Amino acid sequence: MTATIFHDLDAFVATSRIAGLAISPDSSRLVVSVQALGTDSTGYVTTLWEIDPGGDGLPRRLTSPSSSATFAGFTAEGDLLFTAKRRTTVGDANTVEDVPGLWRLPRSGGEADCLLTRRGGVGALAVAADAGTMVIGVPTLPSTDVDAPADDDSSVDARSTSKVSAILHERYPVRFWDHDLGPATPRLFAADPVTRTDSAGVADPSLDLRDLTGDIPGGLSDDGSHHITRDGSVVVADWTVPEAAAGSRASLMRIDVATGDRRLLADHQEFEFESPQISPDGSSVAMIRSERSTPERSPHSTLAVVPIDGGAVRLIAADWDLWPSRPRWTPDGSDLVVAVDEQGRGPLYVVDVDSGSRRRLTHDDATYANHHVAADGLSVFALRTTIAQPLQPVRISLADGSVTMIPSPVPSPEIPGSLTEITSIADDGTPLRAWLALPPEASADTPAPLLLWIHGGPLGSWNTWSWRWNPWTAVARGYAVLLPDPALSTGYGRDFIERGWGAWGGAPFTDLMSITDAAVARDDIDDTRTSAMGGSFGGYMANWIAGHTDRFDAIVTHASLWALDQFGPTTDAAFYWAREMTAEMAAANSPHLHVDAITTPTLVIHGDRDYRVPIGEGLRLWYELVRQSADDDGRTPHRFLYFPDENHWILSPNNTRAWYATVFAFLEQHVLGGDWERPAELAD
Repeated sequence: MTATIFHDLDAFVATSRIAGLAISPDSSRLVVSVQALGTDSTGYVTTLWEIDPGGDGLPRRLTSPSSSATFAGFTAEGDLLFTAKRRTTVGDANTVEDVPGLWRLPRSGGEADCLLTRRGGVGALAVAADAGTMVIGVPTLPSTDVDAPADDDSSVDARSTSKVSAILHERYPVRFWDHDLGPATPRLFAADPVTRTDSAGVADPSLDLRDLTGDIPGGLSDDGSHHITRDGSVVVADWTVPEAAAGSRASLMRIDVATGDRRLLADHQEFEFESPQISPDGSSVAMIRSERSTPERSPHSTLAVVPIDGGAVRLIAADWDLWPSRPRWTPDGSDLVVAVDEQGRGPLYVVDVDSGSRRRLTHDDATYANHHVAADGLSVFALRTTIAQPLQPVRISLADGSVTMIPSPVPSPEIPGSLTEITSIADDGTPLRAWLALPPEASADTPAPLLLWIHGGPLGSWNTWSWRWNPWTAVARGYAVLLPDPALSTGYGRDFIERGWGAWGGAPFTDLMSITDAAVARDDIDDTRTSAMGGSFGGYMANWIAGHTDRFDAIVTHASLWALDQFGPTTDAAFYWAREMTAEMAAANSPHLHVDAITTPTLVIHGDRDYRVPIGEGLRLWYELVRQSADDDGRTPHRFLYFPDENHWILSPNNTRAWYATVFAFLEQHVLGGDWERPAELAD
């Protein structure tokens, strides 16, 4: 076949991709986020594009590629709101600087107005659909007076000028995924609707902020969301409640926008509550209620609703053995449209709020993300994706589930092979399934080498496209890529998760071996040339596999858990891990205890700024591999690819290219029998 972007890593990392979808209150405007390689080729720049909801007009770019723009919302009139770091006039001295801010682009076109600048940045925004009132999440220093939010900028400047980077913590946690927490913490601020012009017809876009929450223990979560009533009177926010033993739980807080009065709307020691969505009439709040996990019991998520003025939380479709997410009301308030993982797909469902009855809306092999219900109640707009196709905007009929593609600013790339599905039976009789991506030349005469690629999570599923973990880059180099959902995967019911709960080295491992057996039994797969790879939990499983079988010719382990007793207290949310496994479970399932059994050449990859799986895991893994394998000259078959400035993911384009190039060079040597060649990206 002809060469594709997956054959050329330069072309692959340079390919633009859609990253998000938003809709205006009246559904007349659809906006997608597009990430594209910047002019210096060292990073990605996000621009916003308008697409036609009817599917007739051509996409139109709204923001400049000179700096990244993040969608923030729409005004009640349909003007676009976005955040960006742009050159603008700030402060009493009227200096011109590049400062993070909130911008408004009128729907009629023209230049964007700067509504707000904040040295510490601007977070999530909710806008009242009718009233236009705004509630904005803003990182704010603890010392900032609630009555003088503008003083925060001078305090941030003072820290910057004095070169003070230290953070004094009084609460746990101190880090989250890939960034330090503090010294600023998120607060909610309210702002009245911005006027288009003043009495003289001159634009006056400034916002006057009112602090709604102040600095309090727990409070707004670092990645939480909030939703506001259409009349702008009440906001409901994800809220963190501190607990003993450095723990916390996720709850929902109701806040009066006029007075700042607040009260917990949904809170319980045995449950977590998140993703609040206020009904169109403002009377109820839909949410996701999740049972809190214990070492003996996995979590389970259920749809729920609570009166906005307080009352009992009522479960919806409590018998559903799948995990609903992202609830979105229909305009009449009778139904919720939700997404679920299901059998390696990600369909949308419509759930009746009163009865809990549900019907599957989409019926193909796709996963639907970022869905929004149209104001007329006739359609759902979403981003559609499969293992074989990246995100693309679509319109879905609420009546019959028919899917219509909407012209996109980014076409889908041609893939260098085909996708099929295989099945097997686990040791305990449970049905298993996986996707198998095949190169076109794979046949009984020319069987393809196999790459087992294990997903992270562990509560996840191979059911969507990934630019970061892209199997087609391997397919383009002749590998068949197996993408299985072993025990602990979502989309197969709670019992399927329970099979591996607290026993990661048990059913998840044997499931992976079973589905691998099914793959290599095919005549188009070469069972003499195989490898295994994974990241995060997938990296854990790669480490476990390396210590428990020598069937693979190479192992690649990225951002992986190695010593579970070490990992638990050092991860960014150690209190959650304490609910996940007992010390005895961790010892029984820790890969580091089996290092002496590892004979398979292993490529270790880790980023120094990974706070979810701290760098100590990768450093210890590398040391212990070398300690037990190096000869008298220090030579070892293993390799360690270290990224000083990357986190749990590898995000910069050039480092991404180096990641893939190193992985394929390692597999070339140990799976295909070639010579080791240091990738050009890593030339000394």
